[in-house]
Amino acid sequence: MSFTLLDPHSTSNAALPTIEPLDPARLASAKTAYTTRFVCRLIAGDPHGYGLMTGDHVVPQAGDVVLARVLKLGQHRGIQRPDGRKATLFEGDEILVAYGDRYAPDQFEAEVPNDLGPTQLVAGGGLAGTVVSAHAKMGAATKIEPLGLLTDAGGTLTLRRCAPYKAVAPEDPKILRRVGKPLVIGVLGTSMSSGKTTTVAAIVRGLSKAGFQVAAGKVTGTGAGGDPLLFHDSGASRTLDFTDFGYGSTYRLEHVEIRALLVSLIDELARTGPDVIVVEVADGLLQRETARLVKDPLFKQQVDKIVFAAAEALGATAGQNLLAAHRMAPVAISGLLTASPLAMREAAAALDVPVLDKDELAGAQVADLLLPGHAKPGMSKSPLPLSRVNPTSSRPRKCLDCGIQCTIPLPARLPSDAVAR
Repeated sequence: MSFTLLDPHSTSNAALPTIEPLDPARLASAKTAYTTRFVCRLIAGDPHGYGLMTGDHVVPQAGDVVLARVLKLGQHRGIQRPDGRKATLFEGDEILVAYGDRYAPDQFEAEVPNDLGPTQLVAGGGLAGTVVSAHAKMGAATKIEPLGLLTDAGGTLTLRRCAPYKAVAPEDPKILRRVGKPLVIGVLGTSMSSGKTTTVAAIVRGLSKAGFQVAAGKVTGTGAGGDPLLFHDSGASRTLDFTDFGYGSTYRLEHVEIRALLVSLIDELARTGPDVIVVEVADGLLQRETARLVKDPLFKQQVDKIVFAAAEALGATAGQNLLAAHRMAPVAISGLLTASPLAMREAAAALDVPVLDKDELAGAQVADLLLPGHAKPGMSKSPLPLSRVNPTSSRPRKCLDCGIQCTIPLPARLPSDAVAR
């Protein structure tokens, strides 16, 4: 038996999609994705009462949950399950994913299609969309056939409806205004794959070794379980990302939504009382959502210190200059460039902040740089390696925040014959 319901996304009474009841056993057998994990929890509690919305007038929106069939395997031959495990896909499999836009210069640029026609799996975390462009290294995207939007008695199932947390505006009274907010360290970078996530994980590890309770989160990006799982494994007392607030992807979100995500994620992480919160902002400083966020005065109000991840020395220099222009100069540089001792020396020669690799960030002594004066009793006060910080190059500089003249260590400008680490 089928019945119809007014399309919740349509403003026209003429658009009446069809909703077919969905067999609970069929729904339970679908391969679910990381992006749809909170929807899956509801289904696991009771798989009855769900349907599939179809029809020529149905226009999917970002965040709509869709049951789809794998037509032809391509770049993504697996899907990340709610627990983070990668499940192998086979042609003919039915999968439960979410529509979403994607920004990934190293992979796919994709957008939500305007109908329920055949489309593609554009992210392994479970994102359906139409590929607009792709990096030359990428194979053809896996083709999928949407079978219908998932519905229940309340209408279309969306990620935001099922998410455990809601992003609220910074001005909303629900946001805590507590004295003594944990110090927040933001990790930004030059681009996708510049080493931001690895940098966050290393900082979490180092500060945890130093005796601090550290929470970690990811404000923007494309939904995948690998990043929060890495933060957790590195010692984070609690982890959250934008998917916990009902977003499969943050690409093309309005700036007001990005602002709300930043403040709400930090506020929620702060509720468990960590000493420090480390947050990652995805992609690079020139990406639209990231650029708007960094320019917003709210970002500086929420984020106390920045560590910048770059893929090469020139990117590190450009990033430092861009951030300094917004009065947010980073306290350290890290990222993919630190895989090369030569690139590290080049960056150190051009910058006036320490250039640290992941092992140095993961050491307890990093607390001396990121949290000066806040070291836990009994922890080592060993200084950062002299190859990164030269105590003889200290000179008075004016603090950008308070205008006070202070003396801070500047990195050594290594001679060309310096011995690589």
